[in-house]
Amino acid sequence: MQPEILAQAPRCGAKTRRGTSCQSPAVQGRKRCRMHGGTNPGAPKGNRNAWKHGRYSAETRQLLAYLKGVVRSGAAVMA
Repeated sequence: MQPEILAQAPRCGAKTRRGTSCQSPAVQGRKRCRMHGGTNPGAPKGNRNAWKHGRYSAETRQLLAYLKGVVRSGAAVMA
């Protein structure tokens, strides 16, 4: 890249250990530089390889929210 194009490139949004923002140019189409994860696309959606259990899955959270609502509505009727 030419220096003038590099100077106009958007900067990385990561914070350094000093608390200042990173001065490296961001990867094209991303908000982070190559050292702060701009080249890493992240885990694929629905990645089941990293699961230990399903306690924090979307289905379990939804079920817990429903059960809490049922308990709250039942407690209000009894009181």
